[in-house]
Amino acid sequence: MTDLSSSLLTARSFLFVPANRTDRYAKAMASGADIVVIDLEDAIAHDAKDRARMLLDAAWAGFDHEDRVVIRINGLDSLDLADDAALCASLGPAGVMVPKAESAEALASLHERLGGIPLVPLIESAAGYAELDAIARADGTLRLAFGHIDFQADLGMVPGPDQAELAPARFGFVMASRAAGLAGPIDGITVETSKASEIVSATRRGIRFGFTGKLCIHPDQIGPVHAAFAPSAEDAAWARRVVEAAESSHGGAIRVDGRMVDRPVILLAERVLALVSQTDSKK
Repeated sequence: MTDLSSSLLTARSFLFVPANRTDRYAKAMASGADIVVIDLEDAIAHDAKDRARMLLDAAWAGFDHEDRVVIRINGLDSLDLADDAALCASLGPAGVMVPKAESAEALASLHERLGGIPLVPLIESAAGYAELDAIARADGTLRLAFGHIDFQADLGMVPGPDQAELAPARFGFVMASRAAGLAGPIDGITVETSKASEIVSATRRGIRFGFTGKLCIHPDQIGPVHAAFAPSAEDAAWARRVVEAAESSHGGAIRVDGRMVDRPVILLAERVLALVSQTDSKK
């Protein structure tokens, strides 16, 4: 499964589509989303889950980009887990998103059960956040995702328009990811689907903290999300100067634009250029 995980590591946008709406699969894949998340959990009524699994299984052969498909299963304490895990192990998606993740041990067990498919734990509760560092280091964890709406509800938070109450939690996600050597985490959804400026603003809020991906609920959100992640022309030019100077120095000390540049700055510049390349490839 390792060869499929590379797209997950760099993905900016994760677009949900209900597993039982096979008529939307093609539209989701054509939306430009980096990853399509086929949802067996919240989007499916309890008495419709068996049929949703059957429909997904039947439609899977029609995918020609399995490296862009993640399946969100039901929770680890759900009666549907065994059937969800068996289906995922059979299909072999790029990753499995695990809702309400709260236990590193349970994630490691699932990872083994799935035959090594990478996991994207979705943290949605105080119990999950309390185990954030352990979950980030669990066998199988590839990236962390923040289910901030359920998280707010679990903690009894009153959400504000700027989501200032979530700043400590977002910082914690980025710290845990960095400490565990993971790619940057994935920020939660924005409920606004038509006002591009609000979607861009919400995405940039996460970017300022260090999030490198965002969950999406509508195809119209993909363009604004990618626009938010795209470096400006000025940032791209700066990054090129830094990388070129670093390559010319052969490991020696360098200055760019009158400032000393160390390894973390070079890594940031390389990340900016990777985003430029990613953005250009989607045009």
